[in-house]
Amino acid sequence: MKYEILKIQEHPELKQASAEWFHLKWGIPMEAYLESMDNCTRNEGAIPQWYIVKDNEKIIGGLGVIENDFHDRKDLSPNVCAVYVEEDYRCKGIAGEMLNCVCMDMQSKGIEVLYLVTDHTSFYERYGWEFLCMVQGDGEPDMARMYIHRM
Repeated sequence: MKYEILKIQEHPELKQASAEWFHLKWGIPMEAYLESMDNCTRNEGAIPQWYIVKDNEKIIGGLGVIENDFHDRKDLSPNVCAVYVEEDYRCKGIAGEMLNCVCMDMQSKGIEVLYLVTDHTSFYERYGWEFLCMVQGDGEPDMARMYIHRM
């Protein structure tokens, strides 16, 4: 992969641009991303963590790891969240590289199990994730799929 995966914890100067990018992709208030990224850069703990992928100076992908991705199963933690790759960069293995990077980073921090909520039905299986159960999203009428990844 010719793109660069960067940890916000190691690159706090990227917080503002990253928070804006995630906000535009997911519609969550930018302040929520900034607060989480501030927590990421201030502590040495495992959670939260944020990662972006850059092609030169352009952010082309990203994801985070947070305690709970807005669902009713608070016991299933931590959660990979906000997984996104720009459309022009899809089908190039970037999402898989991001997921592998996050799994290795979390394992290095002592976390052996990750969870992920998604509407996708076959995408994450390619990268070692397994369907676990259905969960109720906060304020969502429909159930969502919860996946698990054991390192």
